Amino acid sequence: MAQPARAPIASPPILLRETLGSIAILTLNRPGARNSLSEGLIGELHAALDAIAGDRAVRAVVIAANGTAFSAGHDLKELTARRADADRGRAYFAHMMSICSAMMQAIVLLPKPVIASVQGVATAAGCQLVASCDLAVASEAATFATPGVDIGLFCSTPMVALSRNVPRKQAMEMLLTGEPISAERAREIGLINRIVPAGTERDAAIALAEQVARKSAHTVRLGKAAFYRQAEMGLADAYRFAAEVMAENMMAADAEEGIGAFIEKRVPKWEDR
Repeated sequence: MAQPARAPIASPPILLRETLGSIAILTLNRPGARNSLSEGLIGELHAALDAIAGDRAVRAVVIAANGTAFSAGHDLKELTARRADADRGRAYFAHMMSICSAMMQAIVLLPKPVIASVQGVATAAGCQLVASCDLAVASEAATFATPGVDIGLFCSTPMVALSRNVPRKQAMEMLLTGEPISAERAREIGLINRIVPAGTERDAAIALAEQVARKSAHTVRLGKAAFYRQAEMGLADAYRFAAEVMAENMMAADAEEGIGAFIEKRVPKWEDR
């Protein structure tokens, strides 16, 4: 007697999105692969960021992860499988580094603050993801590393974000030795903002996001963009640019309201413009 065909088991989504008030929470959901950044996960994360960029209801973003690892970096099995290509994978490798770099830049360019919630290891591109976020909260059990040098693949793209977060000597030590650093050391050198007891990092990141979300969205958007732009300028150009931004900011309705509320000793009512 013929057996009825079994329905295929649906694979769980590799990226979860939920909304908590005005906070969007994006959760990497490849725990069995240590949340390695596969082509699919990079694409979904970038698409989610693009959708959030135009969502006025979202005022801040938390990037978290399920499982024991925050992210182990690129999916090396996925990359290695393309060694069989006619060009030994060169075109695919270039494609992967390009789309990953674009996704990391989307975090920086997002007109809303992005906070990493790090519960475990963050290595290579996973460390890059933490460094690309505006703020980072980590479990006391979290560790960070750029260990590509150990496998003959220098962490060149993670280096870009890392070297813009921590002093050069510390960045070079991580890149040249590949040795992991503790959450305490990561905070000392400026890679993360806060350390919390294991298991509370997600709630702490959400609380920090909510704190920022109470500010004027217009002011935060203006300030975040200005922060990253001036950081790439020389001193005189940075001051000239920042002065222009402040003059523009002073003309905003929220600046007028906020200053008025401060003088009148009341809570401001933001219009986000």
